[in-house]
Amino acid sequence: MKYRILGRTGLEVSTLSFGASSLGSVFRPTDDGDAVRTVHAALDAGINYIDVSPYYGATKAEIVLGKAIAETNRDRFYLSTKAGRYGVDTFDFSAARIESSLEESLGRLNTDYVDILFLHDIEFVDPRIILEEAIPALNHLKEQGKIRFSGICGLPLALFEQMLPQFEVDVIISYCHYSLNDSSLLRLLPLLERSGIGLVNASPLSMGLLSTRGTPDWHPASQELKEACLRAAKLAESRKADIAKLAVQFSTSNDRIPTTLVSTANPDNIIRNARWIDEPMDEELLNDVLEALKPVQGRTWVSGLPRYNGNLIV
Repeated sequence: MKYRILGRTGLEVSTLSFGASSLGSVFRPTDDGDAVRTVHAALDAGINYIDVSPYYGATKAEIVLGKAIAETNRDRFYLSTKAGRYGVDTFDFSAARIESSLEESLGRLNTDYVDILFLHDIEFVDPRIILEEAIPALNHLKEQGKIRFSGICGLPLALFEQMLPQFEVDVIISYCHYSLNDSSLLRLLPLLERSGIGLVNASPLSMGLLSTRGTPDWHPASQELKEACLRAAKLAESRKADIAKLAVQFSTSNDRIPTTLVSTANPDNIIRNARWIDEPMDEELLNDVLEALKPVQGRTWVSGLPRYNGNLIV
């Protein structure tokens, strides 16, 4: 396992990190015992950063992760959770709710602090509540020692471009923007690097787009994008290769992107993912897959307020 520094936090994080959303059975039914074993397997494989949220599985992901944390040493890993989003259309970024949300999360997670607290999907709410309530709440929690660092996350890249100059946070999570079909996250790197802001990349499989199984019905991507990604996955399959392996290798290979989150509740899967990043990438296959995806490269979908989606490619 390789490790990189997460911006000005100084945290040395594994290039592959563990997203605990699957522990909340958000993609399919899961067994809690397997889920706990998956967390331990991730740690044993050298993964040292875990991210979760109360939104995942309506707090189930935090509860299951808390069981795993209770059975290991807290100093083996860095931990982040989120606040502000609690359902598909349920948001509360008031200062009081941010602080009470963290207290509830700490109880579920069996810990007395988190390394990073993110404001979850802030593109859906009036920016004033973020500036006037949520950011001051994060700063207060840092002063109390309940969080070490603060962050924001969301889908539109314009969200970060518009909001980061207005306040100070330590880390961001960006998802579905550094994968085989969308490398537009690269445009954000100069801003982050100038500011010393740490970057967590998430969803190297683009929330299931890069799969031979086809994309879930709920996926917000256009039909053209879904079909193009399916063709790319089948191209890899025709070469007796796994598009998931290529995707994970691609997303973790860029030295300017400190870490990439993957999610599973299967111990064998996380062990396999960790092994992949130490294996050489099939450069010929990579070039052919990127060529196949070129017509849809950088295409995304609407998320949140119109102000963040005005110039997106769909």
